[in-house]
Amino acid sequence: MPLVDLSHDFADGMPGFSLRRDGEVKQFTAAIRPFVTHEASAPFYDGKASFEITEVFFQTSIGTYLDAPRHRWKERRDIAALSLDELVLPGLCVSVAAARPGERIGLSRIDLPADLSGLAVLIRFGWDAHWGKPAYDDYPFIDADVIEALRARGARLLGVDTTNVDTRHDPARPAHSILLGQDILIVENLRHLDRLPASGFRFFAIPIKAVGAAAMTIRAFAETA
Repeated sequence: MPLVDLSHDFADGMPGFSLRRDGEVKQFTAAIRPFVTHEASAPFYDGKASFEITEVFFQTSIGTYLDAPRHRWKERRDIAALSLDELVLPGLCVSVAAARPGERIGLSRIDLPADLSGLAVLIRFGWDAHWGKPAYDDYPFIDADVIEALRARGARLLGVDTTNVDTRHDPARPAHSILLGQDILIVENLRHLDRLPASGFRFFAIPIKAVGAAAMTIRAFAETA
Protein backbone atom coordinates (compact mmCIF):
# COMPACT_ATOMS: atom_id res chain seq x y z
CA MET A 1 0.00 0.00 0.00
CA PRO A 2 1.41 3.47 -0.88
CA LEU A 3 2.24 5.66 2.12
CA VAL A 4 1.88 9.46 2.15
CA ASP A 5 3.94 11.45 4.66
CA LEU A 6 1.75 14.18 6.18
CA SER A 7 4.26 15.58 8.71
CA HIS A 8 6.47 18.64 8.61
CA ASP A 9 10.18 18.10 9.25
CA PHE A 10 11.09 18.32 12.94
CA ALA A 11 14.30 20.35 13.02
CA ASP A 12 16.50 22.52 15.20
CA GLY A 13 15.11 26.07 15.20
CA MET A 14 11.95 25.02 13.35
CA PRO A 15 8.85 27.22 13.15
CA GLY A 16 6.71 27.02 16.28
CA PHE A 17 3.96 28.90 18.04
CA SER A 18 4.14 32.06 20.11
CA LEU A 19 2.52 33.25 23.33
CA ARG A 20 2.14 36.84 24.49
CA ARG A 21 2.78 37.28 28.21
CA ASP A 22 3.05 40.62 30.01
CA GLY A 23 3.49 42.40 26.72
CA GLU A 24 6.32 40.10 25.61
CA VAL A 25 6.03 37.57 22.80
CA LYS A 26 7.69 34.23 23.55
CA GLN A 27 8.49 32.12 20.50
CA PHE A 28 8.55 28.35 20.90
CA THR A 29 10.68 26.01 18.80
CA ALA A 30 12.81 22.86 19.01
CA ALA A 31 16.48 22.48 19.90
CA ILE A 32 18.33 19.41 18.63
CA ARG A 33 22.01 18.80 19.33
CA PRO A 34 24.44 15.99 20.19
CA PHE A 35 24.48 14.95 23.83
CA VAL A 36 27.34 12.53 23.21
CA THR A 37 29.31 12.98 19.98
CA HIS A 38 31.07 10.34 17.88
CA GLU A 39 34.38 11.93 18.84
CA ALA A 40 33.59 11.79 22.56
CA SER A 41 32.36 8.19 22.47
CA ALA A 42 35.14 6.66 20.33
CA PRO A 43 37.66 6.22 23.22
CA PHE A 44 35.15 4.03 25.09
CA TYR A 45 35.31 1.53 22.21
CA ASP A 46 39.10 1.65 21.64
CA GLY A 47 38.47 3.61 18.46
CA LYS A 48 36.76 0.60 16.87
CA ALA A 49 33.26 2.11 16.99
CA SER A 50 31.60 5.39 17.86
CA PHE A 51 28.06 6.53 18.53
CA GLU A 52 26.02 9.69 18.85
CA ILE A 53 23.28 10.21 21.43
CA THR A 54 21.08 13.16 20.54
CA GLU A 55 19.44 15.59 22.94
CA VAL A 56 16.11 17.18 21.97
CA PHE A 57 14.24 19.99 23.74
CA PHE A 58 10.78 21.09 22.60
CA GLN A 59 7.31 22.05 23.70
CA THR A 60 4.77 19.38 22.81
CA SER A 61 2.67 21.59 20.50
CA ILE A 62 5.49 21.86 17.95
CA GLY A 63 5.52 20.57 14.39
CA THR A 64 2.77 18.18 13.32
CA TYR A 65 1.17 17.24 16.64
CA LEU A 66 -1.73 15.53 18.36
CA ASP A 67 -3.89 17.00 21.13
CA ALA A 68 -5.20 14.61 23.78
CA PRO A 69 -8.29 15.61 25.81
CA ARG A 70 -5.98 16.72 28.64
CA HIS A 71 -4.72 19.56 26.43
CA ARG A 72 -8.01 21.36 27.09
CA TRP A 73 -9.49 19.53 30.09
CA LYS A 74 -7.19 19.11 33.08
CA GLU A 75 -8.58 15.84 34.46
CA ARG A 76 -9.03 14.07 31.12
CA ARG A 77 -6.81 11.51 29.36
CA ASP A 78 -3.23 12.25 28.41
CA ILE A 79 -1.29 11.08 25.35
CA ALA A 80 -0.22 7.78 26.95
CA ALA A 81 -3.84 6.88 27.71
CA LEU A 82 -4.92 6.98 24.07
CA SER A 83 -5.44 3.58 22.49
CA LEU A 84 -3.96 2.62 19.14
CA ASP A 85 -7.40 2.19 17.61
CA GLU A 86 -7.97 5.91 18.24
CA LEU A 87 -4.75 6.77 16.41
CA VAL A 88 -5.21 4.60 13.29
CA LEU A 89 -8.48 5.47 11.60
CA PRO A 90 -10.22 5.40 8.22
CA GLY A 91 -9.86 8.86 6.74
CA LEU A 92 -11.91 11.45 4.91
CA CYS A 93 -10.13 14.41 3.30
CA VAL A 94 -12.19 17.52 2.54
CA SER A 95 -10.76 20.46 0.60
CA VAL A 96 -11.78 24.08 1.08
CA ALA A 97 -11.26 25.97 -2.15
CA ALA A 98 -9.63 29.41 -2.05
CA ALA A 99 -9.63 29.78 1.75
CA ARG A 100 -8.64 33.28 2.80
CA PRO A 101 -6.50 34.47 5.72
CA GLY A 102 -8.57 34.67 8.89
CA GLU A 103 -11.68 33.30 7.17
CA ARG A 104 -14.32 31.60 9.29
CA ILE A 105 -15.26 28.45 7.35
CA GLY A 106 -18.78 27.06 7.81
CA LEU A 107 -20.69 24.09 6.43
CA SER A 108 -21.58 26.09 3.34
CA ARG A 109 -17.88 25.79 2.39
CA ILE A 110 -17.20 22.26 3.66
CA ASP A 111 -19.05 19.31 2.18
CA LEU A 112 -19.33 16.84 5.07
CA PRO A 113 -21.24 13.55 4.74
CA ALA A 114 -24.16 12.92 7.07
CA ASP A 115 -22.33 9.99 8.68
CA LEU A 116 -18.76 10.53 9.94
CA SER A 117 -18.79 7.58 12.33
CA GLY A 118 -15.29 6.46 13.27
CA LEU A 119 -13.53 8.73 10.78
CA ALA A 120 -10.47 10.95 10.92
CA VAL A 121 -11.71 14.05 9.11
CA LEU A 122 -8.83 15.98 7.53
CA ILE A 123 -9.61 19.49 6.30
CA ARG A 124 -7.32 20.84 3.61
CA PHE A 125 -7.04 24.63 3.44
CA GLY A 126 -3.77 24.48 1.51
CA TRP A 127 -2.12 26.43 4.31
CA ASP A 128 0.94 24.18 4.45
CA ALA A 129 2.19 26.18 1.46
CA HIS A 130 2.82 29.05 3.92
CA TRP A 131 4.78 26.96 6.47
CA GLY A 132 7.70 28.96 7.89
CA LYS A 133 6.35 32.26 6.54
CA PRO A 134 4.46 35.05 8.36
CA ALA A 135 1.34 34.23 6.32
CA TYR A 136 1.08 30.87 8.13
CA ASP A 137 -0.03 32.65 11.32
CA ASP A 138 -3.08 34.26 9.64
CA TYR A 139 -5.04 31.11 8.91
CA PRO A 140 -8.65 30.10 8.16
CA PHE A 141 -10.55 28.17 10.83
CA ILE A 142 -13.78 26.21 11.24
CA ASP A 143 -17.07 27.74 12.39
CA ALA A 144 -19.45 26.49 15.07
CA ASP A 145 -21.65 24.56 12.63
CA VAL A 146 -18.68 22.49 11.45
CA ILE A 147 -17.66 21.77 15.05
CA GLU A 148 -21.18 20.63 15.86
CA ALA A 149 -21.40 18.48 12.73
CA LEU A 150 -18.16 16.70 13.60
CA ARG A 151 -19.46 16.00 17.09
CA ALA A 152 -22.99 15.00 16.13
CA ARG A 153 -22.04 12.87 13.12
CA GLY A 154 -19.55 10.68 14.97
CA ALA A 155 -16.08 11.88 13.88
CA ARG A 156 -13.20 10.46 15.95
CA LEU A 157 -10.45 12.91 14.94
CA LEU A 158 -10.10 16.29 13.23
CA GLY A 159 -6.92 17.19 11.38
CA VAL A 160 -6.00 20.49 9.68
CA ASP A 161 -3.06 21.88 7.72
CA THR A 162 -3.02 25.06 9.82
CA THR A 163 -1.47 25.88 13.17
CA ASN A 164 -4.80 25.86 15.03
CA VAL A 165 -8.36 24.57 14.59
CA ASP A 166 -9.56 27.65 16.52
CA THR A 167 -9.08 31.32 15.86
CA ARG A 168 -6.71 32.95 18.35
CA HIS A 169 -9.25 35.75 18.73
CA ASP A 170 -11.79 33.60 20.60
CA PRO A 171 -10.51 32.83 24.11
CA ALA A 172 -13.18 30.13 24.58
CA ARG A 173 -11.44 27.98 21.93
CA PRO A 174 -14.71 26.29 20.92
CA ALA A 175 -13.27 23.58 18.64
CA HIS A 176 -10.78 22.41 21.28
CA SER A 177 -13.35 22.71 24.07
CA ILE A 178 -16.15 20.81 22.36
CA LEU A 179 -14.20 18.22 20.39
CA LEU A 180 -11.68 17.26 23.09
CA GLY A 181 -14.55 17.29 25.57
CA GLN A 182 -16.12 14.52 23.47
CA ASP A 183 -12.83 12.58 23.06
CA ILE A 184 -12.53 13.70 19.43
CA LEU A 185 -8.79 14.11 18.97
CA ILE A 186 -7.15 16.98 17.11
CA VAL A 187 -4.10 17.04 14.82
CA GLU A 188 -2.64 20.37 13.68
CA ASN A 189 0.12 21.40 11.27
CA LEU A 190 -0.47 18.65 8.73
CA ARG A 191 0.89 18.95 5.20
CA HIS A 192 0.51 17.33 1.76
CA LEU A 193 -3.20 16.72 2.18
CA ASP A 194 -3.45 17.41 -1.56
CA ARG A 195 -1.79 14.02 -2.09
CA LEU A 196 -4.70 12.15 -0.51
CA PRO A 197 -7.87 10.85 -2.12
CA ALA A 198 -11.16 12.07 -0.68
CA SER A 199 -11.68 8.69 1.04
CA GLY A 200 -10.47 5.10 1.04
CA PHE A 201 -7.29 5.68 3.08
CA ARG A 202 -6.15 5.02 6.64
CA PHE A 203 -4.76 7.86 8.72
CA PHE A 204 -2.02 7.28 11.32
CA ALA A 205 -1.32 9.81 14.10
CA ILE A 206 1.32 8.07 16.24
CA PRO A 207 3.02 9.81 19.19
CA ILE A 208 5.43 8.35 21.72
CA LYS A 209 3.55 6.93 24.71
CA ALA A 210 4.27 9.95 26.92
CA VAL A 211 2.70 9.76 30.39
CA GLY A 212 1.50 13.17 31.56
CA ALA A 213 1.77 14.82 28.14
CA ALA A 214 -1.27 16.79 27.03
CA ALA A 215 -0.11 16.92 23.40
CA MET A 216 2.76 15.39 21.42
CA THR A 217 4.56 15.74 18.13
CA ILE A 218 3.72 12.85 15.81
CA ARG A 219 4.71 11.20 12.55
CA ALA A 220 1.43 11.55 10.69
CA PHE A 221 0.95 9.56 7.52
CA ALA A 222 -1.71 7.89 5.41
CA GLU A 223 -1.94 4.50 3.76
CA THR A 224 -3.76 4.76 0.46
CA ALA A 225 -5.27 2.06 -1.73
